[in-house]
Amino acid sequence: MMRYSQKTRIFYSLLICLFISVCALSQNASPNSKDYFTIENYYKVKWGFADEFIALWKKNHYPLLKKAKEKGDIISVKAEKPIYHSGEDTRWDFKVTIVFRNVEAAMDPNLTTPYKKILYPNLDQLDKDEQHRFELLLAHWDVLVEDVNIDN
Repeated sequence: MMRYSQKTRIFYSLLICLFISVCALSQNASPNSKDYFTIENYYKVKWGFADEFIALWKKNHYPLLKKAKEKGDIISVKAEKPIYHSGEDTRWDFKVTIVFRNVEAAMDPNLTTPYKKILYPNLDQLDKDEQHRFELLLAHWDVLVEDVNIDN
């Protein structure tokens, strides 16, 4: 039978406690909480204008989402674009996945409205930029998603 010194036993005990704490924290911080609400936003843009659309989204819309995240109404925002394109009927150019604190925050039409005046002193210019961003769109759809437990 192998014998460990007092210091070694304390070290391993602390290591086990640290491991358990990290696991518990990561489980609690997971964006899979039952109350969280996830929406995937898909954007199909006119050919050749995807980069311009994404730049306008990053300039005008993302800062508003970041403010809502700072407040706690949004848990996370993730943006993606495809590397290759698919057929025209299934093509999308930009996808944004937003995890909201709850369904009420996700469905609040004024979630980001209070931040517009703070972030954009020239609201007329913001409106023009947003109008142009939407002129670049061919289609936009939102998909409400939920996790599926596949282990049981």
